[in-house]
Amino acid sequence: MSNTNALIADVADTSFWVAYYRAKESERPDALFHDPFAKLLMGQHGQKIAESMRSTSRYTEWAVVARTVIIDRFINELIKHDIDTVINLGAGLDTRPYRMDLPTELTWIEVDYPRVIDHKNTLLKAEQPHCQLTRVALDLADRTKRKEWFASIAARAKNVLILTEGVILYLSPSHVAELAEDLRAHSCFKYWISEYFHPRIYPYLKRMMRTAQLQKSPFLFYPDDWFEFFRTHGWAAKDIHYTNEIGIEFKRRPPLPLIAKLIMLFFSKRMKQEAMRMSGYVVFVPLG
Repeated sequence: MSNTNALIADVADTSFWVAYYRAKESERPDALFHDPFAKLLMGQHGQKIAESMRSTSRYTEWAVVARTVIIDRFINELIKHDIDTVINLGAGLDTRPYRMDLPTELTWIEVDYPRVIDHKNTLLKAEQPHCQLTRVALDLADRTKRKEWFASIAARAKNVLILTEGVILYLSPSHVAELAEDLRAHSCFKYWISEYFHPRIYPYLKRMMRTAQLQKSPFLFYPDDWFEFFRTHGWAAKDIHYTNEIGIEFKRRPPLPLIAKLIMLFFSKRMKQEAMRMSGYVVFVPLG
């Protein structure tokens, strides 16, 4: 655990960890997607983090792969609805502008800490994105600068898709509320893709081992009712895909402990349906 703490100095380091699983998936003969840049971007750092988290690594890998497939599908569907701009907040080492078949006229903006932006600019400088890609170094925790930047985008964009992949869990409820309200303030921000977790999965996320591993970048967002929280701050769920759906579709069952599999044998049909909907990704739209 101390080794992990040394490897994850802040939330930016988790992007190297996630890139490792995308690189690993890309090398499978039955890969659900191909990210040819993940291995380059993660270097040795991503693998070292994953290896330091052996107790949770298999499940994290499964979840990262499932969420990547879900978000890719959402993006492919939403860009059919006149989306002219995608803003990826906390983009990390995501490479969708390079690996997805996107419209050449689409504006794609990646926002993250300066060191992440510099890292990607350096390693991907020779690569050609499929759309109009811009990177912005911005600390999203600075609300004043964030609001100013949102306003500058709203002044020139018409239909914007916001993406926060694996981001809001690291924000406090008050910070998520502020972000939701700041996004809602602009009528051209039409869609927002973000994660979903049922409160029943919170104890797993709060487990002592996981908390110790992410001591310097802890999970903070545990609302009593995920969808009601966003409704309160101006956003309603339009569509949701659950990670377990990907498991069923591609025969990639979640790597649950044996005891969990045995317990589920005694679940009723209703309980099994509920268990299938513990986590996923959502497309939110503005209320009103």
